[in-house]
Amino acid sequence: MTPINLADRSLDLGEWAAQTPDAADIFAAAVREWLEQNLVGEFAELKGRGGPGSEHEFFAQRLEWDRHLAAHGWTCLGWPTRHGGRNATLEQRIIFHQEYARADAPARVNHLGEELLGPTLIEYGTEEQKQRFLPGIVDVTELWAQGYSEPGAGSDLAGVATAAHLDGDTWIINGQKVWTSLAHVAQWAFVICRTEKGSSRHKGLSFLLVPLDQPGVTVRPIQQLTGTSEFNEVFFDDATTDADLIVGAPGDGWSVAMGLLQFERGVSTLGQQVGFARELETITDMARVNGALDDPSIAARIVRADIGLRVMRAHAHRTLDGDITSEAGAASVAKLLWANWHRDLGELAVAVSGAASLIGPDATAEGVPNDLTRPDHVELDQWQRLFLFTRADTIYGGSNEVQRNIIAERVLGLPREARA
Repeated sequence: MTPINLADRSLDLGEWAAQTPDAADIFAAAVREWLEQNLVGEFAELKGRGGPGSEHEFFAQRLEWDRHLAAHGWTCLGWPTRHGGRNATLEQRIIFHQEYARADAPARVNHLGEELLGPTLIEYGTEEQKQRFLPGIVDVTELWAQGYSEPGAGSDLAGVATAAHLDGDTWIINGQKVWTSLAHVAQWAFVICRTEKGSSRHKGLSFLLVPLDQPGVTVRPIQQLTGTSEFNEVFFDDATTDADLIVGAPGDGWSVAMGLLQFERGVSTLGQQVGFARELETITDMARVNGALDDPSIAARIVRADIGLRVMRAHAHRTLDGDITSEAGAASVAKLLWANWHRDLGELAVAVSGAASLIGPDATAEGVPNDLTRPDHVELDQWQRLFLFTRADTIYGGSNEVQRNIIAERVLGLPREARA
């Protein structure tokens, strides 16, 4: 019998699994073997690169890696085959993300397109939009940025002020977005705009697809505490996009945006948790070697971190199996769990490192002290970077306060928070 190439994009993975005994084990072995055979040569140096706070690392090489994945059938696994996907089952998608994380494969550069915009277009987009944009996401030839947050509307998405009005067959856009991940390398952005003059809150918003390479768009990188700049400010000054590049109806942008956020907290979080487990394991080993584990308070924090990781994993499996009261509530609980856990892990990492965490590895280079107040002068190790970057985990993607409001109002039925 001729072996089946599970990386063959023409193979419907869901159909294959339904007809194959032990499909999960075979699929896991195939993913593991492919990664072992391909994370070699020029790609070997990418292992572990490009995570949160390090998205600038080896970007061009990681883009080539993503395109290599695409050429061998490993992108957009869960999408329907008619849209260029593989029709993978939920179990297969979980397996892929977990094996990918276990292989310490590099962070993907196409996450916003593959995991967020693509599924949103499949759910809400027109056939013309699907035909235009989905192939570029599948083969990683077009990258996307997310235009949600603004200076006056960070986690409060309903407060956006960026405005757009229709002029003939063109949307004219004016306003500013901030904390826009990877806008400096993306060709397109999906942007929430206020398209009904005088509207407020979640009414009158629209979800537009906007090209970034045009005279009316200015992208300005924001330097972070880590010294990197994967976030950006984006200014729209009479920027334009075609009238038909609106997803959903005018004024229906809130529901489209909320639909997209549900995709954001899907199966890829299980792969994220494999990475979390590796970080915890490394920190535990460090504590064992340097004696920090002998401190009862450090030992207790490591145990609590292990318990928290198990709770996070159990919640993910339960919600992915459909055992939820509210999709929004389940997503908010997941965000609260992982964001606060990861922030606490950053604090645990510097506690285990001890005094060494207070200075950079180049502190004595040429006798010049490393100035932690000057990001452009700092060379951070992985634990310092983890500590600093995870300050943002409880803010981006919806702050702790916003997540708790969602749970209180939409799940528990408590009165809405008073708003000005």
